[in-house]
Amino acid sequence: MKLTGKKVLIVDDDTRNIFALTAVLKAKGYSCITSPGSLEALKLLSSNHEVGIVLLDMMMPDMDGYEMLTTLRKGSNADLPVIAVTAQAMLGDREKCLAAGADDYVSKPVDIDKLVDILDKYLQK
Repeated sequence: MKLTGKKVLIVDDDTRNIFALTAVLKAKGYSCITSPGSLEALKLLSSNHEVGIVLLDMMMPDMDGYEMLTTLRKGSNADLPVIAVTAQAMLGDREKCLAAGADDYVSKPVDIDKLVDILDKYLQK
């Protein structure tokens, strides 16, 4: 199941990650928009109701993913599914992301098949 009329918001400060994820997801039929940081992503979410799910890098310079999750969960997009996408793959990192408000967790380098399965799981709700 793909997003019908909705988009995947990819939030990452590394343009290589944005390019790679966007290219692969578009090839799989997803529509994507991007943001290089949390502050810009929050502004985008407040004015863009086409976003159906967020892929959020947890390590960013302006506001890390944990802070963005806290802010997002207190606002009008509190129910928006957020998938933490991070290079942090140490024991306990998944739990830390979920405790901060992420709906799911994917470590980098991203396993695209796993990511698509996760996207489809949340988009079927």
